[in-house]
Amino acid sequence: MTSYFSKLLDIGYSGVSWLGCSCRNYHRRYSVVHENPRVALYANDTEDSRRSADERFDVVSPVTVRLRNKQRRLSEEVTKRLSLPADIRLPENFLARQSLSLSPDGQLTRRSRRKSLSEIGFGKIESYAKLDKLGEGTYATVFKGKSRLTDNLVALKEIRLEHEEGAPCTAIREVSLLRDLKHANIVTLHDIIHTDKSLTLVFEYLEKDLKQYMDDCGNIMSMTNVKLFLFQLLRGLAYCHKRRVLHRDLKPQNLLINERGELKLADFGLARAKSIPTKTYSNEVVTLWYRPPDVLLGSTEYSTPIDMWGVGCIFYEMACGRPLFPGSTVDDELHLIFKTLGLPSDDSMPGISKNPEFIAYEFPKYQAESLITIAPRLDADGLELLAKFLKYNPVTRVSASEAMKHSFFCSLGPNVHKLPDTVSIFTVPGISLHRDPGMRSSSLATTGSKQRRQSMLF
Repeated sequence: MTSYFSKLLDIGYSGVSWLGCSCRNYHRRYSVVHENPRVALYANDTEDSRRSADERFDVVSPVTVRLRNKQRRLSEEVTKRLSLPADIRLPENFLARQSLSLSPDGQLTRRSRRKSLSEIGFGKIESYAKLDKLGEGTYATVFKGKSRLTDNLVALKEIRLEHEEGAPCTAIREVSLLRDLKHANIVTLHDIIHTDKSLTLVFEYLEKDLKQYMDDCGNIMSMTNVKLFLFQLLRGLAYCHKRRVLHRDLKPQNLLINERGELKLADFGLARAKSIPTKTYSNEVVTLWYRPPDVLLGSTEYSTPIDMWGVGCIFYEMACGRPLFPGSTVDDELHLIFKTLGLPSDDSMPGISKNPEFIAYEFPKYQAESLITIAPRLDADGLELLAKFLKYNPVTRVSASEAMKHSFFCSLGPNVHKLPDTVSIFTVPGISLHRDPGMRSSSLATTGSKQRRQSMLF
């Protein structure tokens, strides 16, 4: 187990993105101080002479400039080699005694990289301070914490390790996937800390999840904000699906939001990389309200469309302020779906007439309701996009990349489609959150941290 997570540490920091990146802490620490203190000049000086002395010492000598430039170049070289955040606090003697072992192509060897990261403080629980307990689940406890390396807030997911069983498979799956997913709309895994009793995953900290956001605005969101959140959700999913990663547990509690309005996919404990050819997976995935009917009826052969049904349900919930299909059991969930969208046929859902579970339920011959009657806040483009998400046949369900190009998002402009993966859509001029009609205080009102519906628990 130790060797497994040591390997993850070797490759888990490349491309890491941290909040509030800045090199100012480092430059302040290593700036050159002039040898002659000013106080010696001020013993008998007049105000004018003091002013002239100040002016003299404000002039930086060429030697000082060269020293500062040398330190900056060394810092940049080290942070580039180790893929460190720009605002990392390097130990006082770390740069001075750098003797990093480089491979023939100029890159760090795995051993030297691991040693350097450990010296800086990565992989050590003492590098993080616990602040508040956010929640507790079956296998893990989540804390709000602070990194002593950067002074940034973090989320510490502490997973208890059973002596005989080791780390839960969900934790191993989450780590193995997140270390390869680097995107502005996917939560960042900063660090992994492995001890005999626990495995701690260090994530970037985001203030709340989408469910809390909707609660705070009285479930009446600005349609502009609905559009921004939906686009970011699709953007993160398109990145995952392009890499053949299925999330399989989309719900508002697993979508985290920061003060800027950036939405990020979290909780990849049920996610998995889809192999080729299609293999059989479990149908006990996706929270009931966001589970597609083909999976509810026992299908274990599915692909990326499993996530797109959940996107449609979340889209409706943001726009209308209530869950679309809040069933209490599988039977109840199917009745709610068919009552709203109509009873499926072999045309809309091939093979349904021969599905043994469908036959056993003996559903009434429900007729589809008009979407405009159940989603009156959506315009024609929004209703069309919603219908594309909620197709019975997974093959005809719209993909994340196709949905991003839908006319519903035309008002965001063309530049949101040209961004690099790790750049936020809020860097595009004119893109910003609007005030929600039902918001009680601010668009990201503070809620009690202990009442947070923590998405990273399970």
